[in-house]
Amino acid sequence: MKGNKQSNQINLLGKEEQQLRVDRLLAEMANQGIGSALISSNVNIYYLTGRVFRGYIYISAKSDSLIYFLRRPLHLEGEYISIRKPEDMAAHIAKLGLANDAALEFDSASYSEICRLAKAIGGDKPSANVSGALRKARAVKTAVEQDMLKMSGLKQTHVYTTIPHLYREGMRDIELQIEIERASRLDGCLGQFRVAGNDMELFMGNILTGENGDTPSPYDFAMGGEGMDPSLPVGANGSIIKPDMPVMVDINGNYTGYMTDMTRCFCAGEPSSEAQKLNALSAAICAELAKMMIPGTPASQLYNRAAEMAKEAGYERFFMGHRYHAGFVGHGVGIEINELPVLAPRSKDIIQEGNVIAVEPKFVVPGLGAIGVENTYIVKADGGEKITLAPEDIVSLD
Repeated sequence: MKGNKQSNQINLLGKEEQQLRVDRLLAEMANQGIGSALISSNVNIYYLTGRVFRGYIYISAKSDSLIYFLRRPLHLEGEYISIRKPEDMAAHIAKLGLANDAALEFDSASYSEICRLAKAIGGDKPSANVSGALRKARAVKTAVEQDMLKMSGLKQTHVYTTIPHLYREGMRDIELQIEIERASRLDGCLGQFRVAGNDMELFMGNILTGENGDTPSPYDFAMGGEGMDPSLPVGANGSIIKPDMPVMVDINGNYTGYMTDMTRCFCAGEPSSEAQKLNALSAAICAELAKMMIPGTPASQLYNRAAEMAKEAGYERFFMGHRYHAGFVGHGVGIEINELPVLAPRSKDIIQEGNVIAVEPKFVVPGLGAIGVENTYIVKADGGEKITLAPEDIVSLD
């Protein structure tokens, strides 16, 4: 190993941690009848190695190790096969006696790329889709992943405690967001906001105040917002932060490659009694759902209980939106912000120990704005452990 630098190793996870992840993936592949797969996305290469490189990982139930096909960088230490283009893999796969019909990541690559990769490994056409198996494997976090998420939660919590000091009277929402982003980056936030799917986009987070909280967005986020430009129609739109108007802050928690998700509300004056009531209701729903995060519980039951509590309080019309209602109340988080399980009424997911779930029961009331709390929890045997620890009451910006 050159210079004895661990950072040069192609596998930064270590053998034991990597094997835990490989075993989980192989188990999910077996459940779907998949014998081998070629991993190509940055997210899943990172999951299996602890780093991002340009290339591919071949995984098979018949092999005792991962096979790396590396395009760049080529200074890494460890066993890998250097290739210039995907088509260079075919000869190596044949020589090693590997299956040439390995499953591919249909969900994260274009059709033309999938077809090219299928031919590049010697197959006639794309075979199976391994994306679902990868998402299910990643849904249960190892102890190492949980520690990384806890660290992100601590750092994100620290940034949220500084927000009142970043506000200046007369600020626009986008100006406050920029100051929070700066504080986040200075505290170690990586800035990268990884979202699964091609129809979801966001830059570092979402701040909503006033009527902008009731502006629908084309994206499948719990909250919308007009945004600053039609090219990214979500979030802050330049509204002046008015006294007594709640300011909802939902900013990037990626400090380790693993993201926590947290929302808190602030106010430049004294929040109304209704705003405080809704915020308290949101926090109560979070606490109730955390208790229900018992392994074996259907995820749909958590959504149904949240909707029931909103209805009991008389706020079902404003639950998870007003002009547009999000169809979920929580979601898994990790390397991407929208992982499994999904807390939705028709979700088939079952809560498992090691899931990491963001719960975000939010409300949008015309004339008042967007209000709510969001927390990230690690599922333990006896329920959810909260790892986003900023105060949950509406905090004064004065």
